[in-house]
Amino acid sequence: MKPLPDWEHTIEERMPLFGHRNWLVVADAAYPAQSRPGIETILSGESQKATLETLLAHLRTCRHVRPIVYVDRELEFVDEKDAPGVGSYLQWLQTTLKGLTVNYTPHEEIIAKLDRAAQMFSILIIKSTMAIPYTSVFIELDCGYWDADSEARLRADLQCGESKP
Repeated sequence: MKPLPDWEHTIEERMPLFGHRNWLVVADAAYPAQSRPGIETILSGESQKATLETLLAHLRTCRHVRPIVYVDRELEFVDEKDAPGVGSYLQWLQTTLKGLTVNYTPHEEIIAKLDRAAQMFSILIIKSTMAIPYTSVFIELDCGYWDADSEARLRADLQCGESKP
């Protein structure tokens, strides 16, 4: 069996450790190395498509987490004449993310979410070779075996002081 590239090895090591509130980012080549402790940046050396497909394949094997995806809202407004290939990338991305929860959010809002999350939780950024702006894909991990409805019922029961037998 062929050894995994370093970045894939890092993913395999981290996935059992990561849980809800951790983040994974597949970033374009110009994405900056953030300085906040808790944010680690590694290089895939591969295309955005290959990197994201590999990461999503790893996530599909994890029962303990599920991805909530954030994509820069600006991406839908990047013009083909300014960034050749953006249209086909956007089509590919929509197909690739089908069935997942996807939020189109302004870039600065996503960065602020990452910054807040990094105050307490680890974030792994994987830089690809992509050279089209606003193509980074941000993945917030949520619990794979507990959902928002279950949490709301639990909180309501706590507030009422009712325990289950």
